[in-house]
Amino acid sequence: MNEGYAVAAVATVVLATVLVGGFGLRLSRTTSDFYVASRTVGPSLNAAAISGEYLSAASFLGVAGLLLAYGPDMLWYPVGYTAGYLVLLVFVAAPLRRSGAYTLPDFAEGRLESPRVRRLVSVFVVGAGWLYLVPQLQGAGLTLRTLTGSPRWLGGLLVAAVVVVSVAAGGMRSITFVQAFQYWLKLTALLVPAFFLLLAWHRDGGAPPAFPAQEPSPAGAGAGQPFATGRADHPLYATYGLIAATFLGTMGLPHVVVRFYTSPHGRAARRTTVVVLTLIGLFYLLPPLYGWLGRLYAPELTGAGDADTAVLLIPDRAVAGVGGDLLGALVAGGAFAAFLSTTSGLTMAVAGVLGQDVLPARGVRHFRLATPLAMLVPLGGALVMNGVPAADAVGMAFAVSASSFCPLLVLGIWWRGLTPPGAAAGLLLGGGSALVAVTLTVAGVGGAGWPHTLLAWPAVWSVPVGFLAMVLVSLATPGSIPPHTSAIMTRLHLPESLARPAVPAPGPRGRGRGDTAGPGWPA
Repeated sequence: MNEGYAVAAVATVVLATVLVGGFGLRLSRTTSDFYVASRTVGPSLNAAAISGEYLSAASFLGVAGLLLAYGPDMLWYPVGYTAGYLVLLVFVAAPLRRSGAYTLPDFAEGRLESPRVRRLVSVFVVGAGWLYLVPQLQGAGLTLRTLTGSPRWLGGLLVAAVVVVSVAAGGMRSITFVQAFQYWLKLTALLVPAFFLLLAWHRDGGAPPAFPAQEPSPAGAGAGQPFATGRADHPLYATYGLIAATFLGTMGLPHVVVRFYTSPHGRAARRTTVVVLTLIGLFYLLPPLYGWLGRLYAPELTGAGDADTAVLLIPDRAVAGVGGDLLGALVAGGAFAAFLSTTSGLTMAVAGVLGQDVLPARGVRHFRLATPLAMLVPLGGALVMNGVPAADAVGMAFAVSASSFCPLLVLGIWWRGLTPPGAAAGLLLGGGSALVAVTLTVAGVGGAGWPHTLLAWPAVWSVPVGFLAMVLVSLATPGSIPPHTSAIMTRLHLPESLARPAVPAPGPRGRGRGDTAGPGWPA
């Protein structure tokens, strides 16, 4: 690949991100603008922005890499990533918007009237956000190293710097335009080269690629990676773990949930989710194609442990000359757009929680102070943690989200019997056990066989643990049901034009009842 073209493509994406973010900055004036874009983002723009931040390094690079290394069984990744929005549409989207909250901790405190539960949810939001940020920064470093030979830390540092500036400057209003732009850029960056790659494949004889009859052994692709052995030993269990994590984890991802608070009303939130399903479904047709072509044009990557670079290398190998260089540069620009958009959303979510629940004061100024703090820990993690494929690393964040936020949201929205002690028990036992499991996996603890597999794919057992703990402890503490539960449930399930609750919800400053100027939840 021509290094000059690749550098020019990355520089263009970074410059476009700054310029589009600057346009949003001109519209950001209030605290509500920074946290939820004043709840004025329509379904089409919001869906493009959600799709832009959701389609991360795991989607752009990792899905193709896993398909290249492990074969068609890895198609469950794009299926799970997409189907998660269907679950979100059915159970969460509209009620979550009607809650009037600004963040997940706001929702938890407003629904359960418990500052302690709010603090606990804040810890999990920050932890899940940091866990998800690490593979984005790693992917940026891998991409820039593949394109230019630069040190691995440089790409992550570049993405971190651009994101901190854009998020701190304009908040949600600014990154909404950035992420919507980056979705269409990412789609174009895979769609246009795919057309020419298929033409090149047809020119070369159109022979179908050969995939292994079974999973690679630890001596083959992915040797030494934390997930390779567990997937090879117990592939069926690993598939179930993946399905549980992706189907149920989407609804609790902090950067996804916060975008639904930007919709004008519950109906708009539902429409947004339907459009998102269309947009990400269209995108996910493309990464498997690159993994399929990788078996023809870059089969050696499966043994070298560099399968995540397949998307970047295939255009130059399939199309000779300047055409291949230009297509490779376009893919490189799309890859950086993936890192920037997802990192922006995650940083926004984590900074919002840090600004409200950690720093001593609240408001726009402290949100801006929280933004670099939200980036420091994952940037350090990206520099020291290697060897985990991008899609698997993101899968860990999905597992933690599915085990903690999914039970909280589903039971908090649909069961009036949920109590603060029950919610806390579910978060600690379900989400806490999943977090410990993935941490031990990355650390290499667990050896081989079933212990390793259970730790690497915890959602199969940690999600039921989270739900059971919340239900059983809530049933054991009926006296702890919040006094305004009926009014809150009415607010969540009736259209805005009919619901007139008498209980205020947490406002943008993250405080409890009484934070708004008068009766009623914030609009």
